[in-house]
Amino acid sequence: MSRFIEEDNRLQASLFPERLDEYIGEDNPVRVIDAFVDGLNFQQLDFERAVPKATGRPGYKPGTLLKLYIYGYLNRIQ
Repeated sequence: MSRFIEEDNRLQASLFPERLDEYIGEDNPVRVIDAFVDGLNFQQLDFERAVPKATGRPGYKPGTLLKLYIYGYLNRIQ
């Protein structure tokens, strides 16, 4: 069991549309961000919280937060 809060599976079937991944076009820059961050090894890059603590409420995955940060930066969202 992971000690991080799990993100939704984008390939999971749902009512509208069939898959959440279908909301995003194939040429959308968010796919580049997703592929880039998924290729990073946070423990090897010495991220302090890459390994979660065993106590308290689970935190968000560092990769998910980095994806949000990069997306916000590229779209000038503060």
